[in-house]
Amino acid sequence: MTATACRFCGAPVEAVFADLGMSPLANAYLPAERVNAMEPFYPLRALVCAKCFLVQLEEFETPEQIFSDYAYFSSYSSSWLEHSRRYAEQMIERLSLDGASHVVEIASNDGYLLQFFRDRQISVLGIEPAANVAEVAVEKGIPTIVEFFGEDVARGLAGESAADLLLGNNVLAHVPDLNDFVAGMKVLLKPGGVITMEFPHLMRLIEDNQWDTIYHEHFSYFSFLTVSAVFAAHGLRLFDVQELPTHGGSLRIYAAHAEDAGKPESASARELAERERATGLQRLETYAGYGRRVEQDKRQILRFLIDLKEQGLRVAAYGAPAKGNTLLNYCGVRRDMIEYTCDLNPHKQGHFLPGSHIPIRSPDQLRQDRPDVVLILPWNLKDEIVAQLQFIGEWGGRFAARTPELTLL
Repeated sequence: MTATACRFCGAPVEAVFADLGMSPLANAYLPAERVNAMEPFYPLRALVCAKCFLVQLEEFETPEQIFSDYAYFSSYSSSWLEHSRRYAEQMIERLSLDGASHVVEIASNDGYLLQFFRDRQISVLGIEPAANVAEVAVEKGIPTIVEFFGEDVARGLAGESAADLLLGNNVLAHVPDLNDFVAGMKVLLKPGGVITMEFPHLMRLIEDNQWDTIYHEHFSYFSFLTVSAVFAAHGLRLFDVQELPTHGGSLRIYAAHAEDAGKPESASARELAERERATGLQRLETYAGYGRRVEQDKRQILRFLIDLKEQGLRVAAYGAPAKGNTLLNYCGVRRDMIEYTCDLNPHKQGHFLPGSHIPIRSPDQLRQDRPDVVLILPWNLKDEIVAQLQFIGEWGGRFAARTPELTLL
């Protein structure tokens, strides 16, 4: 097999981090009229670069195919909205943002975050490639352009729309042309400005066995050490970092122009870099054994579900997240194990999960149907979901979720 070139450093990449078999695109939800049509499956295989230690997927579909018409709307998670509100308040205070400031968000989705800056009379601009999602943001009064961000787009905006704060939450991992993307941020950031990016932390993925967060829409998986090298290659310097609980454990990195001497490196940044080195994230052998843990977890999940069914219990699921589709397809779980799933997002209801073809219904179905076990697929939101669905206790129903092993809660 021909080696893939690393999407950051260009070195040949051959070492396998995790091989999850063949899988459809995790957000390619099927309308009812397409459920019996042919469905494309692609290799879902994460590789690791032996030179820069970027964990990455091969590119089988273009970003235009994946993201131009997207089913994920951030506003349907109350905990994510609250996370975004707190972030806006913190940034306004930390960076002394006011009516003269300009905030730009890359992959701004439905305006869920920028609304909190706009409400404080701060100028905002969203950049969102999915036209259907951007339309919702515009209806909320959030100026949004429909573009895939990169250096060319940044140069077109850099005059009037240069950013005091340039941010992107859960977008860095979704970028196949990583160097073009980071180069664009360098162009769009004002002198003295700050970039913040949030993304799942590779160290937590390994430690907590979060292999279900691997899917085709995520092209890259970052440690703090590797993302620091990526930004440094484009004249940007990481000066601070926060470890967040979101998405099972994320990083929020803070970057400035390399020549900006006014932002010294924080103790948090130094400590995390040392901890990653001690964990072995710059040694290839740290990554080599991960695939065996994934295979063991697959067998545990199947034993758990088979045991429920052999007890005669009826199992439904809650949520239709990408991570759920990775889990179901890698484990070969179909409707004989899980009858249906429920999701608050009306854009997903009435559709079917890719690959497994499990139907997506309204959460009202749970009250009518009274399943014995509700499997929470977005385990990172399990506390929020348990609170929303506590009524299943009325008939003795129970929740199950990965914590990190799949278990009854």
